Amino acid sequence: MDFLKAWSPRSIGIAAAVITVGIWSAFIVIARASAQGTLSPYDIALARVLGASAVLLPLGWWMVRRQRAAGRSPGASFLGLSPLGWKVTAACGLFGGFGYALLAYAGFFYAPAAHASVLMPGSLPLWTTLLALLVLGTRITPARVVGLACITGGDLLVGGASLLQALEGGEVWKGDLLFMGAAMSWAIYSVLARRYALDAVRATIAITVFAFASYLPFYGLLVALDVIQSQLRHAPVAELLFQVVFQGVGSVVISGITFVRMIEYFGPVRSTMITALVPGLSALGAVLFLGEPLHWNLLAGLVLVTVGITFGVRKSA
Repeated sequence: MDFLKAWSPRSIGIAAAVITVGIWSAFIVIARASAQGTLSPYDIALARVLGASAVLLPLGWWMVRRQRAAGRSPGASFLGLSPLGWKVTAACGLFGGFGYALLAYAGFFYAPAAHASVLMPGSLPLWTTLLALLVLGTRITPARVVGLACITGGDLLVGGASLLQALEGGEVWKGDLLFMGAAMSWAIYSVLARRYALDAVRATIAITVFAFASYLPFYGLLVALDVIQSQLRHAPVAELLFQVVFQGVGSVVISGITFVRMIEYFGPVRSTMITALVPGLSALGAVLFLGEPLHWNLLAGLVLVTVGITFGVRKSA
């Protein structure tokens, strides 16, 4: 990309950070708005898989062929579409692609976007830290403990109220649990990627290849057995195309690339601090664009989660 050569590394890093935070925040707002549309969570997940696959499957095929031509053995799998071995591709794809998307989209059909703003990006450091301790043996510093305490308190302020409402017949608690499950699924993928020392491009291609190979037959089987109702034939073409482009190309491909560029300039610690903006921005977007109320417990939860993430990823942590 010759036009990028005119940009300074700082300009590229800042632009990548803005795009990443913008897409991550918009994902929560748009996914909630999509729950009011024609498509089901299964349909939206399908659109995500197809959109990402249209870009990343050809890239994976090209990458594998180029490495083989150079005499390197990349341990490719899934008919040479994934640059990673089948075991790593399946493990990362199950949690980073299949599980995360399905749990997240399903959650928006029960709970508002403000809850997702706290429970998905907000609980990621909690799950990742605990899993890293168990799987990688990563030490938890006192500063990280304080940050995790703030995050847990924020999650309880948001999710605790809806769990109590379950006794009264409410269903918001189902969405909250699904959001927490989505965050845990992504955390497992993150720890696996760290354990296998994967770079983001190959990992993103791998999870997309696995999602394409597994979710399409899974979706088709459920529709054929009449377990779920596909709304693809009834949805407007504009709605379908939007979901394919934003959920697949935007949320998976573009934000994956810009996140890597952000880390290249800011480093992993400062990048995580920047993504602490996502809970507040997405909740604010839900208030402005969806008309969702921002109650005191949600506001307090957002503040605690944001403080917890920021405090927990300081250099001293």
